[in-house]
Amino acid sequence: MSDHDRTSRRDFLRTGVIAATGFALIAGEAFAQGALAPTPACHDGDQPTPRQTAGPYFKPRSPERASLIEPGMSGRVIELSGFVLTRACKPVARALIDFWQADASGEYDNRGFRLRGHQFTDAEGRYRLRTIVPAPYPGRTPHIHVKLQAPGGGALITQLYFPDQLGNRGDGLFRPELVLRVAPAGEGLDGRFNFVLDMN
Repeated sequence: MSDHDRTSRRDFLRTGVIAATGFALIAGEAFAQGALAPTPACHDGDQPTPRQTAGPYFKPRSPERASLIEPGMSGRVIELSGFVLTRACKPVARALIDFWQADASGEYDNRGFRLRGHQFTDAEGRYRLRTIVPAPYPGRTPHIHVKLQAPGGGALITQLYFPDQLGNRGDGLFRPELVLRVAPAGEGLDGRFNFVLDMN
């Protein structure tokens, strides 16, 4: 692939982000890039997002929703966003993304669907989720579980982590490649992560 084609794809993705998120999110992203190592840029031949265990708490048939926050829920709000892409930097439309996580006390809801939900990427491969920062619990640093599946494709199960957490070093599952890029946004946080599926 020529340098021109690579540049065109990067420009396409950059334009999509600007159109979708606007100036406020771009400013937050710039802040995060100054403070933390950013998530890798998309290039042809990127490695797929690392797989991780689903753990014991996954439940199928979660509700479809873009916000996991419910009335009376405690915890710091974070809005996650990004793209689902192929290794060739192509956006994956209508990819299924299922999220589940612990609450602000480090507990999972195993009876209902509190802090559980799924959504589909838009035509440009974008997703957006409003949730809270989960608390650590014994043996685990704060993390959010994610299951992704392209239409007609296989599933990727992984986990997202938070920067500068004391428990990251002691968590045997922690992977630095899965750390969110995070910036303050009012009283909450903005988080960025692009998922790369093992497909062209």
